[in-house]
Amino acid sequence: MCQISPIIRAFLANTERSPEKDALRINEYVISYNDLKIKAGKLSGYFKKLGIKKEDRVAVLLPNSIEFVLVMLAAADLGFTCVPQNQTLPTNTLFRSFLAADVKHLIAHHSLLPDIKKLAGSFFSNDSAIISVGKELNSFSYFDDYTQIEHVLGKNEVSPDTPYILSLTSGSTGEPKPIILSQECKIKRALAAKDLYKVKSCDIIMAATPLYHSLAERLVLMPLILGATAVILPGFTPTLWLRAIENHKVTFTIAVSSQIKSIFEEISKHEYCLDSLRCLVSSSALLDCEIKLKLLKFLRCDFHECYGTSEIAIASNLTKEQGFIKTDSVGKPAPEVDIIIINEENKILHSQEKGEICCKTPMAFSGYYKQPETTKNSYFGEYFKTGDAGYIDSDGYLYYSGRIKDIIITGGINVYPKDIEDVILTHPAVEECVALALPDTKLVEIIAVALKIKEGSILTGRELQRLSAKHLADYQQPMKYICVSRIPKNSIGKTDKNELLRLITEECYGEPL
Repeated sequence: MCQISPIIRAFLANTERSPEKDALRINEYVISYNDLKIKAGKLSGYFKKLGIKKEDRVAVLLPNSIEFVLVMLAAADLGFTCVPQNQTLPTNTLFRSFLAADVKHLIAHHSLLPDIKKLAGSFFSNDSAIISVGKELNSFSYFDDYTQIEHVLGKNEVSPDTPYILSLTSGSTGEPKPIILSQECKIKRALAAKDLYKVKSCDIIMAATPLYHSLAERLVLMPLILGATAVILPGFTPTLWLRAIENHKVTFTIAVSSQIKSIFEEISKHEYCLDSLRCLVSSSALLDCEIKLKLLKFLRCDFHECYGTSEIAIASNLTKEQGFIKTDSVGKPAPEVDIIIINEENKILHSQEKGEICCKTPMAFSGYYKQPETTKNSYFGEYFKTGDAGYIDSDGYLYYSGRIKDIIITGGINVYPKDIEDVILTHPAVEECVALALPDTKLVEIIAVALKIKEGSILTGRELQRLSAKHLADYQQPMKYICVSRIPKNSIGKTDKNELLRLITEECYGEPL
């Protein structure tokens, strides 16, 4: 018997049980399980005709759309490996990631192909498929031609450990590190989230982050694996998110912390009906304590905050009840996950001692593509070294202190940016702040704080100096305060410290306080 893709096997079982059930909704577009099965089967056959084979790496440059979901299903069925990328990246950056992932084929929105074509001749070979989505273009295959193909899902031999997604991240050198995520890994992560958050086939699950990111991929695969309904936002604004909850009666979603902050600001001003929402999870970055406490008091649904990385998925979980008691924490280890803290000498530390967060989990990635030494160095025994700093308290709760590479070493002493940011954020005039290192001839690095002041507020450097002197140790005192109009963020709302540092050091961004 043919060993078909585990993702396709689960999807087909749900299709057989509920063929007319809504599988996917994007704005007004709705497609049933049966129709999605037919379309995905045709697309799988089309890709096969174009020469895309098992374990070929296929770059995907698409917005949140039905086409993206169809590509994910076709990839699972044929066993090829998706390399999803941010469409807004410069072409030379995209090609650097293509090289790191050995990309052979490309599926892209038509608007991107003219620029890519300039470099395509030196990169793609004669047997590469370059597929235009949304519009037919000369010299490229056309995505919509799949509708002419007769092919059904589940006819290909695909083992569970087949690489399914190569998720690109960057190391300390800035070079791409492709994270290998197998089909089995994606299944395990979806089922772990199902158990942790009590997700069922009757749920309506919303993805509101870009599909090239593992969070949104999980929020699409989970419902299709469980037989639930997926709702995909083409883009995010607080209003769109809240209206989608109302209109689609969404019951479960995971949002990044920056989204939750803006959502809470919106619901503080206008009324929305969130009665359908059964469970909300905050992910990707630490939620501000003040916002978290207000949210916990406001929400009537279940609430969780989680910590994890692309390599290991969810590592810790903080429930609504725990949030009132351990507001600063990101929770206790998730089921089947073990967390330890180690120092620079790889010695396991005791409670309250800060060091590197390391996790042992059955949901770990399969390594970095073609980087065995980097993969080996990312482990301490069976524990993945996250590159994040933190500590565990005497009750077993994990606390996140920031990226280790962001630690400021001033006068030979390690300073954790979050310790400083937590103090500066207590000032009522500060909306956002980032502590970072600026080069210094005497101390090597000095502590600077870039901050955005709330609209209508007035703040002086002297006020911040007094606040810091009262709550921070001598070696933690910032030497510069820089007022900025905005703090740059990446596509999922995390602070882009590299860009902020570049703006400050190269373009004299901001005004000193």
